[in-house]
Amino acid sequence: MLTKEWHYFLLAVEFFTRIPVPQHVQFDEDELNDASKYFPLVGVLVGLVGAAVYQIGATFVPPNIAILLSMASTIYLTGGFHEDGLADSADGIGGGWSREQILTIMLDSRLGTYGAIALCLVLLTKFQLLNSLNSEWVPIALVTSHAVSRLAAVWAMATLNYAKQSGKAKPLATQISGYSLLLANVFGLLPLVIILISLAISHCPINEMVMFVFMTSFPVVLSWIWWRRKIKKWLEGYTGDTLGAMQQITELAFYFGLVLWSVNH
Repeated sequence: MLTKEWHYFLLAVEFFTRIPVPQHVQFDEDELNDASKYFPLVGVLVGLVGAAVYQIGATFVPPNIAILLSMASTIYLTGGFHEDGLADSADGIGGGWSREQILTIMLDSRLGTYGAIALCLVLLTKFQLLNSLNSEWVPIALVTSHAVSRLAAVWAMATLNYAKQSGKAKPLATQISGYSLLLANVFGLLPLVIILISLAISHCPINEMVMFVFMTSFPVVLSWIWWRRKIKKWLEGYTGDTLGAMQQITELAFYFGLVLWSVNH
């Protein structure tokens, strides 16, 4: 069983990052349903890389440059997988007037006006939010946001139907068991739990910890509901691109909530 679960984890790593995996791990799209539980754990891994790049970079260059290096490292590590989904989703929903037209636009590999605007605004806002945090919170924010945002994508898969059966986003998990969803929640929320434990150890008042959870979670939940309703309305479900957009939107929402909390603390 452990061998099989390790195989599923490596499959998730292979699918969502450029990290080399052993050659014996053969990609099988049918197994993505079982690998879906590890999507948030892959997010933790990506966030840790971004945090390490920031910490190392900040010892040699100003913090804002270290943040840019960190962002570049996570984009490189994932091959811009989620950013591409955001751009395609913006082009499709921004320029399409029907389900079929939106899906057709999203399959076009060319970057349109809506996609370029969305991508630039999200990346710029992400940089500004991270840059406004105290330096000790930046690594924490990176790890936690990458985990939580991928958990948001898993919840979208669990509560919506797959919107199409062909195209570049075909290899995708389309059925998530209750057990997989439970483990995905454990991996996705683990960094947040560790933060709360650290706050408790530092004798942070309970009401402040509750406020932290509320201010960081509420923007994520709100943006998840908004994007889920939009893709359900226009696409009657999700695609790989819209899941990438979900990850980017909720990652940004977490940074926004953390900045709001830090301003008052």
